[in-house]
Amino acid sequence: MNRRRFAVASLLVVLLVAAGAARLAFQKTASAMTAAANSFLESLSPELRSQAMMAFDDPARFDWHYIPKDKRKGLQIKNMSPDSRKQALALLQTGLSEIGYHKATTIMSLEAILRELEKTRDNAPIRDPERYYFTIFGRPESSGKWGWSVEGHHLSLNFSVSDGRLVSSTPTFFGSNPATVGADYGAGPKKGTRVLVKEETLAFDLLHSLTPEQRKVAVIAEKAPDDIGGAGQARAKVGEPAGIAAGKLTPGQLKTLQSLLDTYAGNVFHELGDARLEEIKLAGIENVHFAWAGADKPGIGHYYRVQGPTFLIEFVNVQPDSAGNPANHIHSVWRSLAGDFGLDQ
Repeated sequence: MNRRRFAVASLLVVLLVAAGAARLAFQKTASAMTAAANSFLESLSPELRSQAMMAFDDPARFDWHYIPKDKRKGLQIKNMSPDSRKQALALLQTGLSEIGYHKATTIMSLEAILRELEKTRDNAPIRDPERYYFTIFGRPESSGKWGWSVEGHHLSLNFSVSDGRLVSSTPTFFGSNPATVGADYGAGPKKGTRVLVKEETLAFDLLHSLTPEQRKVAVIAEKAPDDIGGAGQARAKVGEPAGIAAGKLTPGQLKTLQSLLDTYAGNVFHELGDARLEEIKLAGIENVHFAWAGADKPGIGHYYRVQGPTFLIEFVNVQPDSAGNPANHIHSVWRSLAGDFGLDQ
């Protein structure tokens, strides 16, 4: 067996071990999701239930995106009764940590700021904190396959369950416009709010801690890309790992990288986040790579990528916010290289 085939075979063993270690936790999480999804569906009228439900094998399940689209699958919060909204948000909480839930709802509330900033612009996108859509794919049961998603501008959360076990919780996308709220607009979050502050500052901390020699390896381009790769695609767009390997970092630098990973994993429900981190550990933290592109200070376009054998994180901040402040508009995503949407399960 050649070296590449041996590496692939070793990774498969690692993934099987990680999957076994997470099985019980994923069963508990899936049970909570199943109960919450059914409570949500039971709160809806037959007409609204038909909007909220789709077949599990409907291709629309893979149609994810975070841009301000005119139409989306599912039932939007605006059209739910107060009780249905309560049940929908309870379902959302089964997939996110307390921190992640706060980020998600704050991202929704940023739409009020965008509506205020863009109210005099012709053909501006619809901005509405209640324009976020919940979709149930298949029937939430303890056997068979089903899934659910929550999506709208700058938010896309996707979960898949098979025979009572959660098999996928990706893509997990969080975005923020503005990244830093620069003023009080009379609507939405207050001045100084930063939804994804640790996702940005910890990466800058790691970059600034690198020696000149390390930076030559870590910095892969002088200019940041326009966006994350593979946006809206069912499978992550990924090549060979780029940048500096974690095995080449000092203990202090490795601690910062671990804090960055903890931040991303900490957005989802703790059992899911713990399982993501355990996968990274079993595959070898030394095999994780950190790559940077663009400026090394805020306010100018910058991008980073963290890639290991099991996952890909991308973060980009290049666009101006709706008030015109440069590089104040974040896109960030966690994707599974074992298969988003449970495609390879």
